[in-house]
Amino acid sequence: MEISEPTGQTLASVAAAANGVADVKITKDTPVADFVFGSAAGMVGMLFQFPFDTVKVRLQSQPLSSDGRGALFRGPIDCFKQAIRKDGFMSLYKGLSAPLVGSMIENSALFVAFNHIQSIIRRASNRDPSESLTLPELALSGFLSGAFVSFILTPVELVKCKLQVQGVLYAPTSQSPATARSYQGPMSVLSQVIRQHGLRGLYQGHMGTFLREAGGGAAWFGSYEYLCRKFLMQSQKYGDRNLTKDDLSTWQIMTAGALAGMCYNGALFPADSIKSRQQTTEGNSSFTQVARKLYQAEGIKGFYRGCGMTVLRSAPTSALIFATYELMSRHFSFDM
Repeated sequence: MEISEPTGQTLASVAAAANGVADVKITKDTPVADFVFGSAAGMVGMLFQFPFDTVKVRLQSQPLSSDGRGALFRGPIDCFKQAIRKDGFMSLYKGLSAPLVGSMIENSALFVAFNHIQSIIRRASNRDPSESLTLPELALSGFLSGAFVSFILTPVELVKCKLQVQGVLYAPTSQSPATARSYQGPMSVLSQVIRQHGLRGLYQGHMGTFLREAGGGAAWFGSYEYLCRKFLMQSQKYGDRNLTKDDLSTWQIMTAGALAGMCYNGALFPADSIKSRQQTTEGNSSFTQVARKLYQAEGIKGFYRGCGMTVLRSAPTSALIFATYELMSRHFSFDM
C-alpha cells in the first residue's frame, strides 16, 4: 500500500485540530464575511460623511429666534464657514471616534441581520437557500435589521450628538447648569449620562433612532435591491445567460447605492430631527413633547432643517458603503 506524503495544508489542518482551533473561513454570504465587509464599508462611509453630519446636527439642534429661525446659522454653508473659521476644518470631526466605531458596528450588524433574516424567511416558507426573495420580503428584512440595529446605535448617537454641539450651541462657561458641563471625550459623555440618568439615559432619543433605522432600513435595502434587479433586467436583454448581482459593474452598484441612500435619509428625516433635539438638550422630554415644541416654534419646515444637505451627502456615502461591501464580497475570500 502506497502512503502519500502529507501536504502542508494537511499538516496545518492536523495541527489546528490538535490545538483545538477551528479554521474560520471568510467567504461570501457567511455571517463572518458580512461582519468584516460591513465593518469596512461602515468605516469608509463614516470618514466621508462625518463633517456633513456634524453640520446637520448643529443645524437641527440650534436654538430658535423669536421668529422661528435658527439663531446661530443661516444655513449649511454658513455653518461650514463658521466652523472652519473658528476652529479649523478638523473641528468638523469632533466626536468622530464613537460614531466611527458605531458605524462599523451598525453596518456590520445591518448586513449580518439583513442576510440572516432572509435565511429565516426562506426556511419558514420552505424555499431553496439560493432562491431570491420578493421585494416586499427584502424590505421587511431591511425593516427588521434596522429595528435591531437601533438598540445598538442609540447610545452611540447620543455620544456623537453631544460632542458635535459642545462649544457651538452652548459654551462651557455658560451660566446655565445644563450647559456648564464640558465633555472631554466619549467616555466622559457616557459617565456623566449614566451618573445623572442611569443606564436608561443612554437611550434618550431611542424612538427617533428606531423609526429612522427601521423605516430607513426598509427603504435602503428595498430600493437598492429593486435598482439592482432593474439593472440586471436591462443587461439580461443583451445576454444569453442568467445574470446575478456579481455581474453588475461598479458604477451600477454605486448608482443603486447612491439612490438607496437618498431614500434612506429622506424617508423619515423628521424622526431624526426630533432625535437630535432630544439628545442635545437636558431633561427627559419625550419624543412627542419635543415634536410638539418644534412644530409650535417652526412648523413643518422645522422637521426638515438640514434635510437637503443630508440627502445629498447620503448619495456618495451610501454608494461607497455598498461598493465597498459588494466588491470585497466578490474579491476577498480567505481563512483566519
